[in-house]
Amino acid sequence: MELSQIYAPVQEDLAKVESQLRSVCQVDFPRLAELLSYILSGGKGIRPALTLLVGKFYRYDIERLVLMATAIELLHTATLVHDDAIDNSSTRRGRPTINYLWGEDRAVLLGDYLFAKAGEFATATGNLRVIMLFSQTLRTISSGELAQTFDAFNREQTRDHYFERISCKTASLFATATESGATLSQAPEASIEILREYGYNLGIAFQIVDDILDFVGTEKEMGKPIGSDLVQGTLTLPAMLLLERYPKDNPVAKLFRNRGMPEAEKQEKIRQAIELVRGSPIVKECFAVAADYSAKACSRLNLLPDSPSCQALKDLADLVINRRK
Repeated sequence: MELSQIYAPVQEDLAKVESQLRSVCQVDFPRLAELLSYILSGGKGIRPALTLLVGKFYRYDIERLVLMATAIELLHTATLVHDDAIDNSSTRRGRPTINYLWGEDRAVLLGDYLFAKAGEFATATGNLRVIMLFSQTLRTISSGELAQTFDAFNREQTRDHYFERISCKTASLFATATESGATLSQAPEASIEILREYGYNLGIAFQIVDDILDFVGTEKEMGKPIGSDLVQGTLTLPAMLLLERYPKDNPVAKLFRNRGMPEAEKQEKIRQAIELVRGSPIVKECFAVAADYSAKACSRLNLLPDSPSCQALKDLADLVINRRK
């Protein structure tokens, strides 16, 4: 199933979100307008779609839901801009990054601008609970990013460390997308909790699959070089299992232990790690973990009112797992 089919219940309103994003690019400063137009094009729109889909269960307050969906997408984009600047990444979504084209300093400032614009849209909903949730999520994402930088090239991390990090960096925004949509549609507290849990668990599954694809995907489908996490010293679930499975003569251990090795040797260690993961049961094991979170995301959706969104959320959870196997 394609994303466009899943988005069908809210497709027209996603166009309104896109219109709001285009309005963000309409500024008097031409250089800023150029940066904004560049970064706000592309993307799958999963997070704003979640906010709108969730809103369909109860009172569909389209004006506020579109504002929040736009805030969610701007917040997500800002984190990508900052992540790329921190990691010195040259490619994102198959295109050169902001920091590669315009420099790290401008990328950081653009990320700050996007955070501020996202806050404006969240505030425009007029819902204090949602505004507070937005602020808390920004804090949580920043905390997760800081933890990742401090843990870079540390091979002693546990699975608890990994899940805590992806909870902060990825799942928190998915959960905010669904919780804010439920809140703005005046859902009962029990339903808000069900939908928040859906977003959280979907976010965990999404990130695990992303981490798998960093080993088994292609640069074309990922939009960036394969093995990027290892280059940055980020220990993901597949790499953790690789260290456990092959404790001796492990290319990840060597890479993390000797960060100053020549570039050619570094790339060879990454190639070896990718080859080992692809030739082992690790990929299947990681997909099984992601599938468990996907199933957990959907486990209580049947307690909600009957709505086309219910099937859409289930289909999205399935698509996240089946992006590539």
